[in-house]
Amino acid sequence: MSDKKRYSDEELEEFKTIILEKLNKAQKEYDSLRANINNTDGNDIADTSPTFKVLEEGATTLSKEEAGQLAQRQMKFIQHLQNALIRIENKTYGVCCETGELIPKERLRAVPHATRSVEAKTNRKQ
Repeated sequence: MSDKKRYSDEELEEFKTIILEKLNKAQKEYDSLRANINNTDGNDIADTSPTFKVLEEGATTLSKEEAGQLAQRQMKFIQHLQNALIRIENKTYGVCCETGELIPKERLRAVPHATRSVEAKTNRKQ
């Protein structure tokens, strides 16, 4: 890569826009998962026949557990995106935390919360 040590303010604004869009979408998905867990949509076993109540309760429990796991992952993703916004404000966004080199724009567009270049991430796993 070049001798650049950080992305320009214009480039950081571009990444900020990408991150804010992803953050908005992620928050909506998280809210939807939380609604599923809390059953705020009103669909419950209370309005079904007692014959199917046991099966429905089991399926509901499993569905809520899966939704809970997905919600946890979504919240972690949201936190990573929020941390990326902080790095933009600090003007350290896009700098690999291991090599100190700039992470390629293509990677940041695909994974805007990345803190390592592909090479650093690959070397870390070995």
